[in-house]
Amino acid sequence: MAAPQGLVVGSAEWWLDRLYVELAERRKYAEVMRCYYSGDHPLSRLTDKAKDAFHRLLRQSRSNYVGLVVDATAERIQVDGVRIGGEEVGDEEAWRIWQANNLDADSDLILTEAVKCSRSFMLVAPNPEDVATPLVTGEDMTQAIVAYVPGSRRKRAAGLKAWEDDWTGELMATVYLPDEVYKFKAPKPQVGAVGRPKWSPREVEGEAWPAPNPLGVVPLVEIPNRPDLLGNAMSEIEDVLDIQDRVNKTLIDRMMAQEFAAFRQRWMTGYEVPTDDNGQPIEPFKAAVDRLWVIEDENVKIGEFQATDISPYLRAVEADVKDMAARTRTPSQYLLGAMVNISGDALKAAESGLVSKVRQRQRPFGEAIEEVVRLYLRAAGDERDLSAIEVIWHNPEFRTEGELVDALLKMSTLGVPHEALWERWGATQTEIAQWRKQRDRAADRIVAGDLAALYGPKPTEQTEAADGGEASG
Repeated sequence: MAAPQGLVVGSAEWWLDRLYVELAERRKYAEVMRCYYSGDHPLSRLTDKAKDAFHRLLRQSRSNYVGLVVDATAERIQVDGVRIGGEEVGDEEAWRIWQANNLDADSDLILTEAVKCSRSFMLVAPNPEDVATPLVTGEDMTQAIVAYVPGSRRKRAAGLKAWEDDWTGELMATVYLPDEVYKFKAPKPQVGAVGRPKWSPREVEGEAWPAPNPLGVVPLVEIPNRPDLLGNAMSEIEDVLDIQDRVNKTLIDRMMAQEFAAFRQRWMTGYEVPTDDNGQPIEPFKAAVDRLWVIEDENVKIGEFQATDISPYLRAVEADVKDMAARTRTPSQYLLGAMVNISGDALKAAESGLVSKVRQRQRPFGEAIEEVVRLYLRAAGDERDLSAIEVIWHNPEFRTEGELVDALLKMSTLGVPHEALWERWGATQTEIAQWRKQRDRAADRIVAGDLAALYGPKPTEQTEAADGGEASG
């Protein structure tokens, strides 16, 4: 993208103009994905005459399968902790800051947004009230964007967060550069206005403009879903929207068939329809109420049309949903709800594709989260070697307690540390820390008891004689 006229390439104003335009384009993509996820699908096209009559049926015909695809993936992606270096368990300090920023809950929102809309962001900032606990927030892809150094997919050159102030209605923007942070504002554009916002510096009381960036790097980190080597990312449902539209079209056809041709329609010949005083025809029978029709004219003939069979519509929907399940590797029982006498092995095989997909998604997510952890630990003054950080993910595979306990017992015989077994069980980092303390206290009591047995006071000869005397007495 060429530099806007009059702006120096690489300046804060240049980055603001460049990234704001790109952010506006991404918002269109995110809006489409969110509409599909929430079930607000585009309605099938009809002629103008039919729109009013069939609008209710159109809304009733939408079935949100793509929302299930997102939820089935996102619900199995859960951060359980962060391991640093060669530690056996998650790092307590990293997890303390994580929980202090409510990320044990917000991380689910952040990752779900990435799965749904292709990417989300996390922002790290120093905490003026508590230096040891930096601020970490999740950012939406409609309000945040990151640019990378040419030729790199990881080194961030600049970041932008832009939003509309709910109180004043003004546009707000913050440009993050490795050394400085620039804040801007602009009047809210009028409806139908053409052109880019007119930005001006936004000064904050007690803060320099531009403000220094103490982290030394862009603190906005992108969390991409399905990234490629060109830096693009994809929503989990982008390539199955056509299938969802096809399902909706089949469903509206079925709804129309049910509305107008699912019941047998009757016909009558040779019958003179009675009229009222104004000459308007009077319906002689109420088909839904009258059980007996009496017609005295023997020349009248009555027949009926065959009802429309809706089973082909149902089979067409089922076939399309199976296509969606195969493409997204979502178990068919999630989308079709068909589980009859299925064995545990068959259920595990059906979910193997989803489990493999989730583990594949965890890798790019993990790289981004590791960078976030590295940033907020550095902001907190942590001087350890943070080059090796690993996210501890919750096991995406559902297993019964019996299967899991049996597997853990077998692993314990191989010398696997207790902490690793606890993680496999699904214990949180808080639970693991408590169990370690309980285990250590139990070990201390055992050692103290052994020492007392070995080195405790021994009975003297006088005591033994006295005991013997009492016994003999």
